[in-house]
Amino acid sequence: MAIIRSKKHHVNPSLAGIARADTKKWYKKPNLRTLYLILIPCALGVEWTSGFDSSMMNSLQAVASWAEYFNNPTEGRLGLLNAMYSLGALMAIPFIPTVSQCLGRRWTIMVGSLMLCAGAGLQAGSRNSDMFLASRWVLGFGIPFAIVNASALIGELAYEKERPTMTSLFSASWHVGAIVAAGVTYGTFQMSSTWSWRLPSLLQLVPSLCQICFIPFCPESPRFLIAADRADEAYTILQKYHGEGDNGEEFVRLEFAQIQSTIAEEKENTKAFVWADVYRDPPMRRRFLLAAIVGFFTQWSGNGLLSFYRFKILNLVGITENRTVQKVILSNTCWGLINAVPIAIIAPRFRRRVMFLTCTIGIAVVYTVWTVASARFAIENTATAAIPVLVFIFVYSPFYNIGWNSLVYTYMVEIFPYSQRAKGISVQQLTVRFAVFFNTYVNPIALDRIGWKYYLVYCAWILIEIAIVYLLFPETQNRTLEELSFIFEGKEVQEKVQNKVNKQLELEQIGQNATTKTTKKPDA
Repeated sequence: MAIIRSKKHHVNPSLAGIARADTKKWYKKPNLRTLYLILIPCALGVEWTSGFDSSMMNSLQAVASWAEYFNNPTEGRLGLLNAMYSLGALMAIPFIPTVSQCLGRRWTIMVGSLMLCAGAGLQAGSRNSDMFLASRWVLGFGIPFAIVNASALIGELAYEKERPTMTSLFSASWHVGAIVAAGVTYGTFQMSSTWSWRLPSLLQLVPSLCQICFIPFCPESPRFLIAADRADEAYTILQKYHGEGDNGEEFVRLEFAQIQSTIAEEKENTKAFVWADVYRDPPMRRRFLLAAIVGFFTQWSGNGLLSFYRFKILNLVGITENRTVQKVILSNTCWGLINAVPIAIIAPRFRRRVMFLTCTIGIAVVYTVWTVASARFAIENTATAAIPVLVFIFVYSPFYNIGWNSLVYTYMVEIFPYSQRAKGISVQQLTVRFAVFFNTYVNPIALDRIGWKYYLVYCAWILIEIAIVYLLFPETQNRTLEELSFIFEGKEVQEKVQNKVNKQLELEQIGQNATTKTTKKPDA
């Protein structure tokens, strides 16, 4: 548990125990296998769009026709072109919980995907920088609707044994879109016409089309259905997808009882105003504080420079040829996917705190090396200084993926109960967008003005991150979502919910016994 204000678990972990004891692999369960396959385009595919956008905007800076068409944007103008995406996302955040509560996870993803398609079309057809800025805003406004609900849907549909891995793979999917964007831009950047940047912009709508086409075939979150008084539909979904393993019938029965009891307890405390829960009591304030911290750390751990300004980072150590820069961007993006997928599978098997600390300490080492090497190039003008910078650009990726990529949505889904999950991930997205807005607007100005010395800011900040993770982050491994729902509330609330679960199971057993007696044939 965290060092500050830790709480003990007082919930019976029997459901998690049944899942861990299940020896039947997911690919041997036909219904669960189908569910995971349909979640690829419907939910994991949302991160393809996010990765595509980030990588494309990074690569476009090395596309001569794009720079010429928009009058060679530098410093503030370049930052604004990137930051407008985050500004759109910031303006969408207040509406996400209400839309999600009304439409459910699936159809909110559909709403977000439709907006993303509109934004991609507008960007591809931009006639001037103002139109390009407007398209960036539309894209930014649509993406959080999809991300918040896709990450929640994965966590709420996946079988407990694979749930942490599935939510970790959600973040790893970012690299798929990033690779495609880097590859497409590398293939088009030598075109003399504006299609060198219009074609990548247009292709940005492809991932969103995947969600639009496949989301009707994806089941809804059982937790949304129970909260909407559609318990029978929820039980059918749980039975179909979670009842195929060892002791599957008991697992579904206990899971259904836990979800019902937990949501009933949440409803007793939920405020009428959708955002009032953010500050209603100390446990909830701590959850939202953690969400804000996680969102900020995911973008202020140095990745903002790599995601948008690798071109400038390489220029600082004398790598200025556009083809070389494009090759480095493409190869580093491919390397990101190569290490992100196995890390997403492995990292959830370890304690969350250990992984976050390992990640952040590793990043601190990387930035220290970058700073020293870049300073050597600036002071001594030695070409060999570029070598450690290039090497550690590639070393950065696995360290970042261990925590701030692979475990972010896993952790967000775990620390929030169902009723607050969309709000919690929205707050995380809020601080993500604030951090990205700051990074994309300030980073190019700082790099142009003070060069390698700007890295010192990140070196100092990452040390602060290490301390905060150590002091504040609770451990959540090896518990189901319902067993974690009241992790901060303490013994009284946890035992109250557990008693509700036991009572519901007893009533269910009494009902089954009564049915058995009435249907039993009399003796001849």
